[in-house]
Amino acid sequence: QVQLVESGGGLVQAGGSLRLSCAASGRTFSTFSMGWFRQAPGKEREFVAAISWSDGSTRYVDSVKGRFTISRDNAKAPVYLQMNSLKPEDTAVYYCAATNLRIPTTRGAYTYWGQGTQVTVSS
Repeated sequence: QVQLVESGGGLVQAGGSLRLSCAASGRTFSTFSMGWFRQAPGKEREFVAAISWSDGSTRYVDSVKGRFTISRDNAKAPVYLQMNSLKPEDTAVYYCAATNLRIPTTRGAYTYWGQGTQVTVSS
């Protein structure tokens, strides 16, 4: 099993920044990539960004490109999501997830999930 714990959510004004963190523990050697998803009220959970442990390759959903950055300091260290120029439409619960696949973008490709952290962007 892999345990994931997110932190760093909160309330911020439009145009502001937040940095989310995801700490992984347990059988992390079984995971290849980490991802961030988000779910707004009444909407499906959507892919935001993903990073591979091995070479740091990344993927982003178009709506956050140029504003969000996913990163990790080294293999199996916490994964971060730096969110800049936040918009009200970024308001959602943000989830960290882990997979043994290479940076997939679909929810079903991820095996392990955190509990989520709320991000609220006021206008």
